Amino acid sequence: MNREVENVVAQEATEKWVNLEDIAEHLSVSTDTVRSWIKSGKLPVYRAGKRYKFKISEVDEWLREGRISE
Repeated sequence: MNREVENVVAQEATEKWVNLEDIAEHLSVSTDTVRSWIKSGKLPVYRAGKRYKFKISEVDEWLREGRISE
């Protein structure tokens, strides 16, 4: 495995999960906007019981790909 791939694997293994409020702050939008994007399938999200969990790297990738639009 080359060094770049090893770095990506290591980053993903250590990346922390964030909650809805954290991702809203990261994106500079309201929590209601995040909920709307979740409901319409515009945002990568995981469920942990009743809570939403996000990986910032996945959300940032969606932004770069232009998948989040209103």
